[in-house]
Amino acid sequence: MEHFTIATVAERSPDFRRVLWTGEHTQLVIMTIPAGGEIGEEVHEDTDQILTFVSGTGEARVAGETKAVAQGDLVVVPAGTKHNFVNTGPNPLVLYTVYGPPEHADQAVHRTKEEADAAEEAGQDQPPT
Repeated sequence: MEHFTIATVAERSPDFRRVLWTGEHTQLVIMTIPAGGEIGEEVHEDTDQILTFVSGTGEARVAGETKAVAQGDLVVVPAGTKHNFVNTGPNPLVLYTVYGPPEHADQAVHRTKEEADAAEEAGQDQPPT
């Protein structure tokens, strides 16, 4: 059994992205987006994503629509949908997300967005097959 006090685990992570658990059909990832930062506009063609916000304030930009997000909010991004999440506040925007199927390499840790982007470009952030 895997057990997480997820809000506490997410709040304690300074990393941009940290994969906590990877299963055959889903993956649990925590993220910390620094003030003024963003995930970056992207589309996961074959992966659904559910994001739950733990702290901070930001904007969810999904399928051309923008909504404010804060602690306790949840946003669903269906596969094939263009999306981005932007930190609009002075503090980190902390969240956890579930991907189905997995989107990132098992146990991947990317300290910054730049590190995450470089790993993706180099093919070092591929989900398990």
